[in-house]
Amino acid sequence: MDTVPAIRLAGLRKSFGPVVAVDGIDLTIGDGEFFAMLGPSGSGKTTVLRMIAGFEQPTAGTVELAGADVTRSAPFQRDVTTVFQDYALFPHLTVRQNVEYGLAVRGKSRAERRTRATEALESVRMAAFADRRPAQLSGGQRQRVALARALVVQPRVLLLDEPLGALDLKLRQQMQVELKQLQRDAGITFVFVTHDQEEALTMSDRIAVFDHGRIAQIGTPAGIYEQPQTEFVAGFVGTSTVLDAAAAKTLLGREGKFMVRPERIHLAPDGDATIAEVVYLGATTKYLIELGETRITASEPNAGTVRQRGDRVHVTIRGEDAVPLE
Repeated sequence: MDTVPAIRLAGLRKSFGPVVAVDGIDLTIGDGEFFAMLGPSGSGKTTVLRMIAGFEQPTAGTVELAGADVTRSAPFQRDVTTVFQDYALFPHLTVRQNVEYGLAVRGKSRAERRTRATEALESVRMAAFADRRPAQLSGGQRQRVALARALVVQPRVLLLDEPLGALDLKLRQQMQVELKQLQRDAGITFVFVTHDQEEALTMSDRIAVFDHGRIAQIGTPAGIYEQPQTEFVAGFVGTSTVLDAAAAKTLLGREGKFMVRPERIHLAPDGDATIAEVVYLGATTKYLIELGETRITASEPNAGTVRQRGDRVHVTIRGEDAVPLE
């Protein structure tokens, strides 16, 4: 027997007056999956998340949770919790009281609230801060408290709306790893909305790339990165060089439009291309190369020698590294 998916969206559409924010989404998310909705601002990903949570009603289509149609159900009738970018902690309550709040609303006893809140805080390494108030915590600590508050009610689905957006780069990278580990330990479905491709690639089991209210492509992180199907996905997820028909004919001897990742482009000295710009990134260096009318982005690991602007190079692209685009 097939396992009932945690979430199933069918023909989901949302209009705000004449503006179509979500345009016919069909999507199935498995139980226990870490699923990312990735896309630029205005692509519809957050609106889809809000319709799953019940904060927005679809113009058309259905939302199912664990096989039950909840399209017209109120948010409190859905077995989901949401973590927002601003964390929405109560400033007048302690950390423990913030985490206990959802259990109190559900009528749990004081003893059960205390036990489950302590366990939730321990799971995010915040038990030592239980008596502090949110204003006494760092951004990363407040985010952990928000996660504990969401997880303590043991939802079937946890929705995360760009929860790392307010953190600095190093803390954000640390929390990416911790979120994935937390999801594995909890064993529940995470649906993560982000415009940051690194977050999506780092944490998720699958990614849906959104573009103008539709899903442009869905797949594993490796599949999305290595085999983008459209020029939009190739450009939005990672850096890429798109070879038009003329460039493809020159470099590949093939007809059509192709995408190549920078690390798959091989450079050798004394060719017919010119390095126009050099971007030093520490572990790697990125080069902007001019070959006739074509501009190519290539990158190489740093092994002691960095090529310079104005250097002439020979560009080689293997056929298997050029991905055809629709």
